[in-house]
Order: sequence, then C-alpha cells, then structure tokens
Amino acid sequence: MFKLSPLAAAWPLAGAACLALVPAAAQASGGAYYRAELAAPAPKGKFVSRGVVWSCAGNSCVAGRGTSRPLIMCAGLAKDAGAVTAFIADGKALEADELARCNGAK
Repeated sequence: MFKLSPLAAAWPLAGAACLALVPAAAQASGGAYYRAELAAPAPKGKFVSRGVVWSCAGNSCVAGRGTSRPLIMCAGLAKDAGAVTAFIADGKALEADELARCNGAK
C-alpha cells in the first residue's frame, strides 16, 4: 500500500493557504481593481456590494475585482453607499453618461 509522507500530505494545504493570501496582499499593496469617489462619506468603512468587499475612507473607496461589468459594479456601489462621482475599473474611468447611469439616470 502507498503511504504519503507527512510533508507530501501537507503540500496541498500549504498551497491553498498561500493562494488565499494573494488577494489580501494585492489589496494591501494598492492593487485594487476598482476605485471610486462618493458624493458623501461612505456609511461604513468596509462592506460587501455585488460580491466584493469595499474598503472606504471618507469619500474614497477601493475593491478587488468582481465578476460583473464595471457599470454594474458601480450601480451596486451607488445603491449601497450613495451617489458615485467617479468610478475607475482597471485604470479606466467610466464616462460621464455611464456614471449618470451608475447613479440611476436612464
């Protein structure tokens, strides 16, 4: 019968633990995918909107990448935190018409 050494048996767990740290390290080093400015300070310092954790300080918020289009992510943020005055996804800012739609204009 084949037996794994304790080191070989622990390897998958160590790899999973390292992968779990990658998003936190990226966030801590300024690797936020989304950046937003709100019209008023965010109601909370940290909250979840559209499946991502937003971290806010005053009117400025950042979050890691989600699975929806930037406009959808912006609209979720506006719904949960208030009017959004600027929204950047992966370094690209939403245009004025998209920002208006983010805040509920049709």
